[in-house]
Amino acid sequence: MTFYGTTASGAAWIVPKKYVQQVGEDGFKAAPVGAGPYKVVSFKPGVEIVMEAFDGYWRKAPSVKRLVMRSMPEETTRAAALKSGEVDIAYLLTGPTAEAIRKTAGFTLKAPLLSGAFWLELPEQWDPKSPWHDLRVRQAASLAIDRQAVNQAETLGFSRLTGSIVPRIFQYAVHYEPPAYDPARAKQLLAEAGYPNGFDGGDFYPFPPYTSMGEAIQGYLQAVGIRTTTRTMERAAYFTAWREKKLHGVILVISAAFGNAATRLEPYATKNGIYAYGSLPEIDDLYSRQGRELDPKKREALLAQIQKTLVDKVINVPIYELAFIWGVGPRVEEGGAGLIPGFSYSAPAEDLRLKAR
Repeated sequence: MTFYGTTASGAAWIVPKKYVQQVGEDGFKAAPVGAGPYKVVSFKPGVEIVMEAFDGYWRKAPSVKRLVMRSMPEETTRAAALKSGEVDIAYLLTGPTAEAIRKTAGFTLKAPLLSGAFWLELPEQWDPKSPWHDLRVRQAASLAIDRQAVNQAETLGFSRLTGSIVPRIFQYAVHYEPPAYDPARAKQLLAEAGYPNGFDGGDFYPFPPYTSMGEAIQGYLQAVGIRTTTRTMERAAYFTAWREKKLHGVILVISAAFGNAATRLEPYATKNGIYAYGSLPEIDDLYSRQGRELDPKKREALLAQIQKTLVDKVINVPIYELAFIWGVGPRVEEGGAGLIPGFSYSAPAEDLRLKAR
């Protein structure tokens, strides 16, 4: 059910067969039919989708009768639209922009924690000739980052620091605290690994659009001697290049797909993982065994062993579980933040409410 029924894979979207056969794929995309609390009125890809309430919805009739979702790629544009009353909720606000909304009378911030975490992928660790192949170098990179300072600057401290790529709300997750910020120890480890003057860590690819977060982390690495070069990319190009194993150096990534520990680990930590540049044989063995294991307790133990190995070997450098900051306007009574744990956006839609006039 995790694999087929959630965004862990997106493998099983249920659609009305007869209607799709009648109108075709493009026709369904233009006028979709589903089983939710709202009906599609109009859809302009990349611009907006307009929906009206379906009062016969099985759970309850929606309170808000018309929803308009607009695409606004620029954060400042979203904030300006919120302040002007053009929109009631604006997603993905960071740092100073979020703080400005918080200080504006009548407006509030919401910061639901996602089912996802930021971390650094270090693809060069699988090359024996790379400095990243040395465990001490990877440990140094982790110790070099002041996670709480990045959290405060980027998400006003709302995010939750973590030492694992598996969100703690997931089934079979094992919680690990991140190592404390210790640049002196980081420099010592680099010296022990043979890099007393640091080294060229390659390119640094921030996850779009979190460029400022990437630059902050890059600065902490630079301070201990790990020098990298920022390479920003459009999101689709970033994912394509990552999937095709064309990104090298350091990759700042995040995944907020729902699932459990197994579905989070598979793409990044196993030999067949779509984004994995390499893997450890012991992890591949454990992952294969947990997939065949029918006893939940035994499966939990196998997945716990994988997570411990990832942490012990510093296969990646977790940063924090992201708090997804919204700005909420004065008309909103219930915006839906956190009603579904781990979900980024307003939901369930039928529970949204505006204040009585």
